[in-house]
Amino acid sequence: MAFEALDELLDESLELPIGGRTYKVPAPSAEIGLRTQALINAAAVAADGGRVDEQVLGDAAERDLYREVLGDAHEQMVADAVPWPALKHSALTAMVWIAQDKSAAERFWNAAGDPSRLAPNRAARRRSDAASSTKSRGSTSGTSTRPAPPRGKANKRRK
Repeated sequence: MAFEALDELLDESLELPIGGRTYKVPAPSAEIGLRTQALINAAAVAADGGRVDEQVLGDAAERDLYREVLGDAHEQMVADAVPWPALKHSALTAMVWIAQDKSAAERFWNAAGDPSRLAPNRAARRRSDAASSTKSRGSTSGTSTRPAPPRGKANKRRK
């Protein structure tokens, strides 16, 4: 079995189009990737009402996380006077890429960070839910097709 060079296989970057220019975000270092993962996990725990490791949040607050996750693209964006919302969205997209993968980052980018645009609309969800909850004729759910016995008759007989 021949192995390809790991550098070639994992040479990944994220390209973000802003104002007619494409910024290339390089893959983060292992340290930045691990710190970003820890921060995102801590944020998820906090969002669910759990207790957060304050050390993780403190470490992230001490560093310029946006600069770290964007790498060289951060300096280019600042030099090009990219508006703050675009820089922020770029950094958050890079964090999604680091924590999940490129396709999740692309969905986040295209949804402009709006969670309601990430989920299918309500009608599509209903159709999907109805289709997935419909049992086939050969269902083994344990339900019976026999009618339930009438209620209340047992009480009438006792009187």
